[in-house]
Amino acid sequence: IARGMKKQPWKHETFVLLFLVLAQILGLDDDNRPATEVCSTHTILPGPKGDEGQKGDQGEMGKHGKVGPKGSKGDKGPAGDTGDQGMMGKIGPVGRKGDKGLKGFSGVSGGKGKAGAVCDCGKYRKVVGQLDINIARLKSSIQFVKNVLAGIRETEEKYYYIVQEEKSYKEALNDCQIRDGILAMPKDEAANAVIADYVSKSGLFRVFIGVSDMEKEGQFMYADGTLLQDYSNWKEGEPQDPLGQEDCVEMLSSGKWNDTECHLTMYFVCEFPKKRN
Repeated sequence: IARGMKKQPWKHETFVLLFLVLAQILGLDDDNRPATEVCSTHTILPGPKGDEGQKGDQGEMGKHGKVGPKGSKGDKGPAGDTGDQGMMGKIGPVGRKGDKGLKGFSGVSGGKGKAGAVCDCGKYRKVVGQLDINIARLKSSIQFVKNVLAGIRETEEKYYYIVQEEKSYKEALNDCQIRDGILAMPKDEAANAVIADYVSKSGLFRVFIGVSDMEKEGQFMYADGTLLQDYSNWKEGEPQDPLGQEDCVEMLSSGKWNDTECHLTMYFVCEFPKKRN
């Protein structure tokens, strides 16, 4: 090859080119190593930081967290709407007797009456006298029936009658009114003693009387609406009502008073005024 190169120097470059091509075909480089071994020794380093990507879709809702501590009390809210009308309250005590009304106008004069017959009254005097005797006997009999058979007691101004029917306080009030009376109101020692003796001798332990504080707690009133002021006969330690449920009054056979619940049922005493002629 050297000889040829010397004889023909223009072919030197062509020869070198052919040699290089042959070396590539055989897989040799300057260090006589395969190309694959050269690549395997190189270290691959990370590239530079890329650009910020687009915002992703919203994820699913997470689980509820723990209940936090109780907050402070809020401000008072505005007043609500007016509610429905409540149930009817307790029946109030009997009102006071009203003032006497004005005198009405005089009516039209009546026509002239017929002339009366001449009366010989002498023969009727005996009959009238006998009627007076019979009326007196009848009054005595009525008094006997009231005091003995019916068990009615009386003072100078009142009659008292024990109704032996178990009723609540309100029912007892109505029952006495139907009888043209009122639930008994002992306003002095004499009346209280008469009623107490009546209760005791009737074999009873307690009865309703016309005293209550249904209208205002702690302010006791008689059934006619007058305040309890001048007289009372409470049992020792009474009245006491820690739960606010004992609004009515019972009289014990001893004559002492005790406040009790109005819905209880028991016998009761009515009083009636004596009519004055």
